Amino acid sequence: MAALTFTDEFSSPVEAKRLFTAMILEADSLLPQLLPQVVRSIETIEGNGGPGTVKKLTFAEGQHVKHRIDALDKDNLTHSYTAIDGVILLDKFESIAYDIKFEGTPEGGCKGTFVSKYFPKQGAEIKEEEIKEGKEKAAALYKVVEDYLVANPQACA
Repeated sequence: MAALTFTDEFSSPVEAKRLFTAMILEADSLLPQLLPQVVRSIETIEGNGGPGTVKKLTFAEGQHVKHRIDALDKDNLTHSYTAIDGVILLDKFESIAYDIKFEGTPEGGCKGTFVSKYFPKQGAEIKEEEIKEGKEKAAALYKVVEDYLVANPQACA
Protein backbone atom coordinates (compact mmCIF):
# COMPACT_ATOMS: atom_id res chain seq x y z
CA MET A 1 0.00 0.00 0.00
CA ALA A 2 1.28 3.47 -0.88
CA ALA A 3 1.96 6.11 1.73
CA LEU A 4 -0.97 8.21 2.89
CA THR A 5 -0.03 11.90 2.86
CA PHE A 6 -1.81 14.72 4.65
CA THR A 7 -0.99 18.43 4.61
CA ASP A 8 -2.32 20.72 7.32
CA GLU A 9 -1.75 24.41 7.78
CA PHE A 10 -2.06 26.46 10.93
CA SER A 11 -1.66 30.07 11.98
CA SER A 12 -0.54 31.51 15.28
CA PRO A 13 -0.19 34.94 16.86
CA VAL A 14 3.23 33.80 18.13
CA GLU A 15 6.34 34.80 16.18
CA ALA A 16 7.69 31.93 14.06
CA LYS A 17 11.11 31.62 15.72
CA ARG A 18 9.58 31.49 19.23
CA LEU A 19 7.06 28.81 18.28
CA PHE A 20 9.79 26.80 16.50
CA THR A 21 12.05 27.13 19.53
CA ALA A 22 9.32 26.00 21.93
CA MET A 23 7.92 23.15 19.83
CA ILE A 24 11.17 21.83 18.39
CA LEU A 25 14.28 23.00 20.23
CA GLU A 26 12.95 23.17 23.81
CA ALA A 27 10.20 20.54 23.60
CA ASP A 28 12.16 17.99 25.65
CA SER A 29 11.79 20.12 28.79
CA LEU A 30 8.80 22.30 27.91
CA LEU A 31 6.21 19.64 27.01
CA PRO A 32 6.52 17.60 30.25
CA GLN A 33 6.36 20.89 32.18
CA LEU A 34 3.23 22.18 30.40
CA LEU A 35 1.47 18.84 29.93
CA PRO A 36 2.48 16.50 32.78
CA GLN A 37 -0.88 14.74 32.48
CA VAL A 38 0.05 13.79 28.89
CA VAL A 39 3.87 13.75 28.58
CA ARG A 40 5.99 12.17 31.32
CA SER A 41 9.36 12.72 29.65
CA ILE A 42 11.28 13.22 26.41
CA GLU A 43 14.81 11.87 26.35
CA THR A 44 17.54 11.60 23.76
CA ILE A 45 18.54 7.95 23.51
CA GLU A 46 20.95 8.27 20.59
CA GLY A 47 22.73 11.19 18.91
CA ASN A 48 23.45 14.84 19.65
CA GLY A 49 20.17 16.54 18.70
CA GLY A 50 20.83 16.80 14.97
CA PRO A 51 19.84 14.50 12.10
CA GLY A 52 20.00 10.84 13.11
CA THR A 53 19.17 11.57 16.74
CA VAL A 54 16.56 9.25 18.27
CA LYS A 55 14.30 10.57 21.02
CA LYS A 56 11.88 8.67 23.21
CA LEU A 57 8.70 10.40 24.31
CA THR A 58 7.04 8.64 27.24
CA PHE A 59 3.39 9.42 27.81
CA ALA A 60 1.95 9.84 31.32
CA GLU A 61 0.30 6.40 31.16
CA GLY A 62 3.64 4.76 30.34
CA GLN A 63 3.32 4.17 26.60
CA HIS A 64 6.03 5.62 24.40
CA VAL A 65 6.98 6.64 20.87
CA LYS A 66 10.47 6.91 19.37
CA HIS A 67 11.24 9.62 16.83
CA ARG A 68 14.29 9.92 14.59
CA ILE A 69 15.29 13.44 13.55
CA ASP A 70 15.76 13.48 9.78
CA ALA A 71 16.49 17.18 9.26
CA LEU A 72 16.68 20.28 11.44
CA ASP A 73 17.18 23.75 9.96
CA LYS A 74 17.20 26.45 12.64
CA ASP A 75 17.66 29.24 10.09
CA ASN A 76 14.72 28.28 7.88
CA LEU A 77 12.63 27.00 10.81
CA THR A 78 12.03 23.54 9.38
CA HIS A 79 12.08 20.17 11.08
CA SER A 80 11.63 16.66 9.70
CA TYR A 81 11.34 13.58 11.84
CA THR A 82 10.00 10.05 11.65
CA ALA A 83 8.08 8.03 14.23
CA ILE A 84 9.87 4.68 14.15
CA ASP A 85 8.52 2.81 17.17
CA GLY A 86 5.77 2.93 19.73
CA VAL A 87 2.10 3.42 20.37
CA ILE A 88 1.59 6.10 17.70
CA LEU A 89 2.15 3.49 14.98
CA LEU A 90 -1.00 1.64 16.13
CA ASP A 91 0.60 -1.66 15.02
CA LYS A 92 -0.54 -0.62 11.52
CA PHE A 93 2.29 1.55 10.27
CA GLU A 94 5.94 0.86 9.54
CA SER A 95 6.64 4.55 10.22
CA ILE A 96 5.12 8.02 10.03
CA ALA A 97 7.22 10.86 8.61
CA TYR A 98 6.58 14.49 9.48
CA ASP A 99 7.78 17.73 7.89
CA ILE A 100 7.09 21.00 9.70
CA LYS A 101 7.78 24.51 8.45
CA PHE A 102 7.20 27.77 10.34
CA GLU A 103 7.02 31.09 8.47
CA GLY A 104 6.59 34.61 9.81
CA THR A 105 3.59 36.71 8.84
CA PRO A 106 3.45 40.50 8.33
CA GLU A 107 1.28 40.76 11.47
CA GLY A 108 4.12 39.37 13.61
CA GLY A 109 2.71 35.88 14.09
CA CYS A 110 3.35 32.85 11.95
CA LYS A 111 1.85 30.29 9.70
CA GLY A 112 2.94 26.74 9.55
CA THR A 113 2.71 23.74 7.30
CA PHE A 114 2.60 20.23 8.72
CA VAL A 115 2.96 17.34 6.25
CA SER A 116 2.53 13.81 7.56
CA LYS A 117 3.21 10.65 5.57
CA TYR A 118 1.88 7.37 6.91
CA PHE A 119 3.60 4.21 5.68
CA PRO A 120 1.22 1.28 6.36
CA LYS A 121 2.31 -2.25 7.09
CA GLN A 122 1.42 -4.83 4.47
CA GLY A 123 -2.26 -5.80 4.80
CA ALA A 124 -3.05 -3.27 7.53
CA GLU A 125 -6.58 -1.91 7.64
CA ILE A 126 -6.34 1.86 7.98
CA LYS A 127 -9.22 3.82 9.47
CA GLU A 128 -9.24 7.52 8.72
CA GLU A 129 -10.74 8.21 12.17
CA GLU A 130 -7.56 6.86 13.81
CA ILE A 131 -5.38 9.23 11.82
CA LYS A 132 -7.75 12.13 12.48
CA GLU A 133 -7.69 11.42 16.23
CA GLY A 134 -3.88 11.51 16.29
CA LYS A 135 -3.79 14.77 14.34
CA GLU A 136 -6.32 16.33 16.74
CA LYS A 137 -4.16 15.36 19.73
CA ALA A 138 -1.12 16.96 18.09
CA ALA A 139 -3.09 20.14 17.34
CA ALA A 140 -4.22 20.32 20.99
CA LEU A 141 -0.59 20.03 22.11
CA TYR A 142 0.41 22.92 19.81
CA LYS A 143 -2.44 25.01 21.23
CA VAL A 144 -1.23 24.51 24.82
CA VAL A 145 2.28 25.62 23.85
CA GLU A 146 0.92 28.58 21.88
CA ASP A 147 -1.21 29.68 24.86
CA TYR A 148 1.83 29.43 27.13
CA LEU A 149 3.91 31.58 24.77
CA VAL A 150 1.16 34.22 24.47
CA ALA A 151 0.84 34.37 28.27
CA ASN A 152 4.65 34.47 28.73
CA PRO A 153 6.09 36.86 26.11
CA GLN A 154 9.69 36.36 27.32
CA ALA A 155 9.55 32.56 27.07
CA CYS A 156 11.57 31.01 24.22
CA ALA A 157 12.59 34.48 23.04
